[in-house]
Amino acid sequence: MLFCCQPRQQRQERTRLALSTSSVALGHVFLRQLLSEVSAFTPPLRSSLDIVVAPDFSRTEIGFRPFQPWKQCRTSWACRYFAVLRTNVRQISVVPIHTHVASGQYILPRCLNALHVSSVASPRAPFLKRHGRVGFASSILAVAASQRVFSEHLLYSDRAAMASLRLPKDFLWGYATASYQIEGGAHEDGRGDSIWDVFCQQPGKIAGGSNGDVACDSYHRYKEDVALLKQLGAKAYRFSISWSRVIPQGGRNDPINEAGLRYYKDLVEELVANDIEPMVTLFHWDLPQALYDRYGGFLNKDEYVLDFVSYARLMFETLGEKVKFWITYNEPWCSAILGYSTGYFAPGHTSDRKISSVGDSSTEPWQVGHNILIAHGAAVKAYREEFKPTQSGMIGITLNGDWVEPWDPADSADVEACERKLEFSIGWFADPVYHGDYPASMRKQLGSRLPEFTAEEKALVLGSNDFYGMNHYTADFVRNCDRDTPSAENFNGNLEVFKTNKAGDSIGPETQSVWLRPYPSGFRRLMNWISDRYGRPIIYVTENGTSLKGENDLPVEQLLEDEFRAEYFRTYINALAEAYTIDKVDVRGKFDSCSCIWSYDRQQPQRQPQSSADRSAAQGYMAWSLMDNFEWSEGYETRFGVTFVDYKNGQRRMPKKSARVISEVFTSLTHGEAA
Repeated sequence: MLFCCQPRQQRQERTRLALSTSSVALGHVFLRQLLSEVSAFTPPLRSSLDIVVAPDFSRTEIGFRPFQPWKQCRTSWACRYFAVLRTNVRQISVVPIHTHVASGQYILPRCLNALHVSSVASPRAPFLKRHGRVGFASSILAVAASQRVFSEHLLYSDRAAMASLRLPKDFLWGYATASYQIEGGAHEDGRGDSIWDVFCQQPGKIAGGSNGDVACDSYHRYKEDVALLKQLGAKAYRFSISWSRVIPQGGRNDPINEAGLRYYKDLVEELVANDIEPMVTLFHWDLPQALYDRYGGFLNKDEYVLDFVSYARLMFETLGEKVKFWITYNEPWCSAILGYSTGYFAPGHTSDRKISSVGDSSTEPWQVGHNILIAHGAAVKAYREEFKPTQSGMIGITLNGDWVEPWDPADSADVEACERKLEFSIGWFADPVYHGDYPASMRKQLGSRLPEFTAEEKALVLGSNDFYGMNHYTADFVRNCDRDTPSAENFNGNLEVFKTNKAGDSIGPETQSVWLRPYPSGFRRLMNWISDRYGRPIIYVTENGTSLKGENDLPVEQLLEDEFRAEYFRTYINALAEAYTIDKVDVRGKFDSCSCIWSYDRQQPQRQPQSSADRSAAQGYMAWSLMDNFEWSEGYETRFGVTFVDYKNGQRRMPKKSARVISEVFTSLTHGEAA
């Protein structure tokens, strides 16, 4: 039967496959094509199906039960792969899952621009050719019953929706780097040690025992790097200042290193001369070692805040005439958690005495995060009062955050845990800036270990962002922990983080970095979450990129053809364009009583379509990274660059395919063409 209205419990024995579309029009088109193909099936195959259509045509469920020809197949309904749409017609993803189809439920995400499925090569292909036209519906069934996915196949696309994707013509796009990762020149012209120089000397901390002493040698090759930016068509370049290069001992009363200041002056002048907008980060993890030795660095609020503001003033005075975009801190979550909880980053504090002899993971991360927020607020106050009236720049903070989906979407505790995860990572820093205090979920779990803001501190921090700096790479599945009292070292919000969900579905394909798997729709959803929670701030995406599994082992010719990275940027940049062009901000939702592993509902009310002024105000995008570089604890074994750096042959630079793709995508999106 084609249409089945049986109660859900009577349909449990059927494998359920549900497909969602974003509009009535798409639903109509999908249903017409589906019925057209099903009508061509032989009666035995056709009778094994039931199709349930939502009243508004936004969702169609296909149910099918085993029948003899398929039961006899060697794989016995085992399914290893299922293709799901990530963003639109130009982006197709194949996500491996390991489960049993008959007991699973697979739901395509809400599709704004297309529906995709994979064609297959398996023992069933001849059977399908005999018993039904291999098309839309039969391809879906073949995937669900096959052992492997062979290739991607486009089924339907909404060309009108695709053609509507736009970014502003003056959209600021470019590339990002960080001082310790690219500069080198670690012991030249008076530069002092940072905590990373010392951390890298400790055995076992960095893959391959490497360090940033030479890195990409940008200290000597900055003109070549600016020329590379120009060649790639970049409109902006985000880089960071090495605090210990300009003030070797770091303190407010310590000598200034004029050679260090000259380097950054020359870099900024070279950028401006080439019509590239400089975006300067004051702190990207490389605290002067002298401040750590002198008073404990971040842990001494009174001393540290004064020293950071003094350093910030120096840079505003030196570069502010030509620099109009300032970022106080890059990813303070990493400084606090990786530096003072897990011990994986400098200075390596942790309660785990197998890793470090110093540190208290139950208290230090929260104190470090608090003190960084105070220093950020104080630096912003200084800029606004002393420099902004004449320099007319913008200042903000950059926060990292991964999107999250519930490990078990049918479990309300997992759904609630997703919100906590975002609050413990993003809300930890963004809530005080936009709302004046830490999230209630953090107060509840951490109690007195989470510092209180004084009235003066709250006034410093609240409203201290001219824009929201967003670093984003990946997504995770989140499962709630049942224990009432989490361990004192827990920093996630009493939950567990996975790359696969309860059904065994992966959030995305593997990369060289164990923490990173692409999930482009998560980028879009996170932008919407930020926009919703913080009153639609101006958003600059200050980092986004990927490593490539095994890239370091490839011959140069293959390494330069980095299609995986190119596809990552296509999908993520188009997700950005969708958030800007299409979204009426909230893309999360449920249908009926069905669970959906790719569509995530936090019970937000539906909103009416908004004007262009009411959209997520994305204004810029910096790809990570301009070039391969020193990747912190992963050393040089992981590459993120769109430019290959040949470390064995004088740091020679060679642009990869992904660099060309980024330029093409932004040219298309900002010139009124379909991306």
